[in-house]
Amino acid sequence: MKTDADILIIGGGLNGPSLALALAQAGLHVIVVDATPREIREMPEFDGRSYALALASTRVLEGIGVWRELASQAQPILQIKASDGRAGEGSAPFFLHFDHAELEEGPMGHMLEDRFLRAALLAAMDAEDRIRQVSGVAAIAQEISGTGVSVHLENGETVTARLLVGCDGRDSPTAARAGIRRTGWDYGQTALVCAVEHARAHEGCAYQFFMPAGPLAILPLPGNRSSIVWSEATETAATIHALDESGYLEALCPRFGYFLGKISLAGKRYAYPLKLTIANSFIAPRLALVGDAAHGLHPIAGQGFNFGLRDVAALAEVLVLAARRGEDIASPLVLERYQQWRRFDTMMMAVGTDSVNRLFSNDNALLRGVRVLGMGAISAIPTLRQRFMREAAGLTGDLPRLMRGLPI
Repeated sequence: MKTDADILIIGGGLNGPSLALALAQAGLHVIVVDATPREIREMPEFDGRSYALALASTRVLEGIGVWRELASQAQPILQIKASDGRAGEGSAPFFLHFDHAELEEGPMGHMLEDRFLRAALLAAMDAEDRIRQVSGVAAIAQEISGTGVSVHLENGETVTARLLVGCDGRDSPTAARAGIRRTGWDYGQTALVCAVEHARAHEGCAYQFFMPAGPLAILPLPGNRSSIVWSEATETAATIHALDESGYLEALCPRFGYFLGKISLAGKRYAYPLKLTIANSFIAPRLALVGDAAHGLHPIAGQGFNFGLRDVAALAEVLVLAARRGEDIASPLVLERYQQWRRFDTMMMAVGTDSVNRLFSNDNALLRGVRVLGMGAISAIPTLRQRFMREAAGLTGDLPRLMRGLPI
């Protein structure tokens, strides 16, 4: 089958472009299709999230050539502190404290706003002649043969490749068309996301307050700004999200507290429903799933995009090495290597984040005592504390070469 490219990626958010760049820089030809028009994706307010990039994730971004220009817009995460909290009472004493000074590699990670990362990835794809971008056009059908895949677009065009990769989100149409079912559930929570300005410096510290309805993360951004990821029961979140700015701040301030001084909103507000969703298989004939298309996790550990970049680095390495050996990059044996590498790791993280959310998103006195003791033990024992810090930095496990700072 004569194809238009080696790999066809459906989804041009963050994982899709990252994968395209890793593959193209290794010599493979890639097409990236995204249903959202380019001019909308380029708008600074398109996505209000900021990402807690683990150290290993910044290595991936460096490996695909975008981190150098992003580093000046990122805020190093120098400390992480966690405690229980209740609205109007402030946080309890911190039962967990990580300090980057205990890591030889440097900061545990960086906070980076979506608007900067998305723009950098789009610009990098523009500069890569092995990548073709198709924007503002949805894929509506796909056909798999023994030698390739054909994808039909809503504008009447058909594009072909040796391998199809779904990077099209938690409800991935690419996965659904391939007959891949999903396992998961709704958490009954919504993440309210915004940025705030505050009077006092955050000093590079990320805070996590475990409130009865869900966690409140206060994550440092450059300057006297922080990103807020505030999980509430869905009905309560809808009510808060509908408030005007003063009402929103009136709801946030008792939960946030006053340790950073007076706060004010810095930009638009966003709301994202929270659910767990895991694809029952990460692969199908001539198909692989990456990022949210493979797994949607609770944000309580801040690992969603980090795990997407792990997928990117692993799949890119598997495909590039297979191509160099002269293998069919979409053969079942090649794709199974990717699934074996990523699926168990993902399932363990899914179980972990789900369990932590259930343990911490309540006001049960017994459970509060158990988690204070458990987290306190992690913080108090140096070897255990350093192990968790290395996990937070993405430095543990069977890491792909890009996550170790090595070229493929």
